Amino acid sequence: MSFLTARWEQLVMLNYRVDPALLADRVPKGTELDPHGGDHWCSLVGFLFLETRLKGIPVPGHQDFEELNLRFYVRRGDKRGVVFIKELVPKWAIATVARLAYNENYVSMPMGHRIDERVTYTFGDDGELSAEPVGEPRALVEGSHEEFIAEHYWGYAKQRDGGTVEYRVEHPPWRVRDAIRPLFRAPPELYGTQFVELLSGTPDSAFVAEGSAISVEPGERL
Repeated sequence: MSFLTARWEQLVMLNYRVDPALLADRVPKGTELDPHGGDHWCSLVGFLFLETRLKGIPVPGHQDFEELNLRFYVRRGDKRGVVFIKELVPKWAIATVARLAYNENYVSMPMGHRIDERVTYTFGDDGELSAEPVGEPRALVEGSHEEFIAEHYWGYAKQRDGGTVEYRVEHPPWRVRDAIRPLFRAPPELYGTQFVELLSGTPDSAFVAEGSAISVEPGERL
């Protein structure tokens, strides 16, 4: 049975070229940084977590909420995966379960969202991640930048003892729309001083993915 099932929808993805030295000590054992197009990337991703069930059971008051994460990209053999630097959710219980199950760096804080001509996620006192989708949704092109960012089906989490947990995330390929006027605003302490300069700049690319039903499988130690 899947550990978690849900729908992920309205994924705003702001993507930044990053110096791999900034990520080196965060790479889980057994994986390596995975570049694309000659560059290394990290992404801010905000989205709606809907119809959430843990091991098939809906938890009252914890089915629909927002998430925002900062992630980068690794590879283990032919498995393309992501590593999360920090994940924000508004539900304390969700954050606690994720930390216990996978040792993921989840933090709970007040969050909200608006969907009109822009897709906007708010967090904390004055934090915001948003962008304005334009054009019609389109299928991902194999080998494209958007396909590299959106189509990762493995997660890797460094453990307290130095080991690594690997878990699979399953979903059909997503359709995406271009996005203009991306915005990210957050206090500098949210991700630490080492990321302030990177994330205060204009992202190198931005798009919005429609999303789909997803499942997260139980983790296994490497």
